[in-house]
Amino acid sequence: MNQTALLKLQNRPVAADENCPTGVALSICSSTAGSRVVRSCRTIRLATHSLRLATRSLRLTATRALRLAALAPHFTRLTVALTLALMLGFPAARAQDPGFSQFFASPLTLNPALTGKFNGVVRVAGNYRNQWPAINNAFITSTVSVDAPILTNRLPENDVWGIGIMAMSDKTADGILNSNYVSLSTAYHKALDIDGYHQIGVGFQGTYGNQSLDGTRLHFEDQLRLDGSWLPVSPSEPISSEFISVHYFDMNLGVLYNASTTGNNNFYIGASAYHLNHPKVSFLGVDTINIPTRITLHGGGFFPIQGSPSTIYVSALFNNQAGAREYVFGGAWAVAASADEQYPVNFYAGAWGRFTNNTTDAIIPYVGLDYGDFSLGVTYDVNVSSLSTASQSRGGVEISLIYIKKKGNGQHGIPCPRF
Repeated sequence: MNQTALLKLQNRPVAADENCPTGVALSICSSTAGSRVVRSCRTIRLATHSLRLATRSLRLTATRALRLAALAPHFTRLTVALTLALMLGFPAARAQDPGFSQFFASPLTLNPALTGKFNGVVRVAGNYRNQWPAINNAFITSTVSVDAPILTNRLPENDVWGIGIMAMSDKTADGILNSNYVSLSTAYHKALDIDGYHQIGVGFQGTYGNQSLDGTRLHFEDQLRLDGSWLPVSPSEPISSEFISVHYFDMNLGVLYNASTTGNNNFYIGASAYHLNHPKVSFLGVDTINIPTRITLHGGGFFPIQGSPSTIYVSALFNNQAGAREYVFGGAWAVAASADEQYPVNFYAGAWGRFTNNTTDAIIPYVGLDYGDFSLGVTYDVNVSSLSTASQSRGGVEISLIYIKKKGNGQHGIPCPRF
């Protein structure tokens, strides 16, 4: 008999401090028949990127929660269908945005006010994150952005006006749920002193969002036959076996204060609000779900060590969305291997810690490299919460690559946020 896998959605709440403040409990059970039977069950707490649900206040009005199951080819690997039932129109559903452990390397998803705020002519940033790799393609998030300062010769000295574009893709449950976004942003940074060592900026961002659900790959528990095959979808099910797509428009806002005391160091603090217009999303066309506003506070800086080729970088982040709180802070130590300021070679090593609703979630080691105009960063989330058993402590690998075309004629510019 083929190995079978059953994913059962349980209608019960999940503690908000389990790295799933807006998730539901899923039990993954697998069985193999033959001369012996092996059964293993693990309870894990997972969440979709776009609608990870705050089940502390969840009240299901349906006669039963949808029970989802998905089988990978030849039943060799689980394809996880995550909390999709609760996304499809239940009025108590709430959302949580996708995010990056290297939040500092994804400027336009962190704060629209970071648009154009860098030392250079143009910046291209790319990010890739594979969350919970122990589970086949649970969450894969990637972004690419391009931003640049404009009208540099027409603005007051040390003022910066930036524009940018960003595209994001977030795939859940091996592509059963897909979310895609395209954002346009602009920001203006006003110098507060003659040297430009103190600046304040404000940024705006408009986003077109599209979410799609591949109903052809969804299976309900009561469709499963004893031989491992599936019955057709019942007409009474809320979701038909079709491809469903919805879209919406979003508005985001951010502010940033950037400063330096010597021209060689930097410190900054920023705040942003995403989903100001509370866009509505529904796969059923009824009981639409309003995406709640995400409030982000972040700050950091870098401080060269006198008489040494080393620099200390620190940064911190706070997110709050629908009661799901996230705290991240840490730093990195950088060593300059080249004295060429125009084409530097720097090595980075550090770590960040992430906490969710008063629970330690993950330790995030970081290594990085600057080589000329390119900056590469790699992190690996090590789960230390109770989720570590199910995820095998493999929270997710993340890679960032940033290209910044430097200014010519030996111009160094005012120090800008780096981490």
